[in-house]
Amino acid sequence: MVTQGYGMHHFHKRKRIHLKKEEFPSKNKKVRFLDGLIYVVSVIGPLMTLPQIFKIWVLKNAEGVSFISWGTYTISAAIWLWYGIVHKDKPIIIANILWIIIHLMVVIGILVYGKNLL
Repeated sequence: MVTQGYGMHHFHKRKRIHLKKEEFPSKNKKVRFLDGLIYVVSVIGPLMTLPQIFKIWVLKNAEGVSFISWGTYTISAAIWLWYGIVHKDKPIIIANILWIIIHLMVVIGILVYGKNLL
């Protein structure tokens, strides 16, 4: 899922700030805009899973949806949430709270409506 995509970026960002190679907040308007945009993306990303939730809960059909995959996504998001809390990074915290809710809805739906858990 998307949660792994920004992980390495965040790691390198923290490293650059620690080495004092980058000012935060940036004096560059474009960088500040991007810093704000990430809050929007952290909310929109998890919402893109709503069609999957619709299929499972409204159509009551979890066929072809892997319990192992979605369970792993949930665990991954929980670890990212922990990381975000430790580093006090709001976009990571917001995104992963939403991801955990979304993933749990899918996982529970698979348990309720799925015929094959793999």
